[in-house]
Amino acid sequence: MATHIPLAPVRAGQEWLLSCAPDPIAAQRAWNARELAAIPTGPHWRVAEARLSRSLETIRRLGSNPHGPVLSDISHALSWWLLPSGLADELDDVAGLTVHPAGWVLECPPVVHSLGGKWWLALPDGTGQLTDPTLLAAAFGPGGYRLEEARA
Repeated sequence: MATHIPLAPVRAGQEWLLSCAPDPIAAQRAWNARELAAIPTGPHWRVAEARLSRSLETIRRLGSNPHGPVLSDISHALSWWLLPSGLADELDDVAGLTVHPAGWVLECPPVVHSLGGKWWLALPDGTGQLTDPTLLAAAFGPGGYRLEEARA
């Protein structure tokens, strides 16, 4: 049985992602032409890059804890976690994560479908919610314990 994703949050996520682009019209044109949209990090969010397999495990460890959007590239087995723009050094010592500086460009597919081997592992939902770096470090870091178990 196929999983149905409600359309309203997907549309809201798409609108939010477009609002993060320096030129939303150009981003939409790129998507209409079946191309990725270049969205620089910094003003709205920063990005932490990780291996896809490690990100999948981290999402499992996060359990029911909310987190922000995660973009994945199946061709290169990578993923990118969207983090608050004011990120400081919270993730500097977490092995396996590379935090990109403000101005680094993330090539994004639309929220509504995959493109060029990239797809949203965790969809933007339109609220602007981003992953808490402390939560990500706890789930991704050494031991990578399940956060649900840690609270029990």
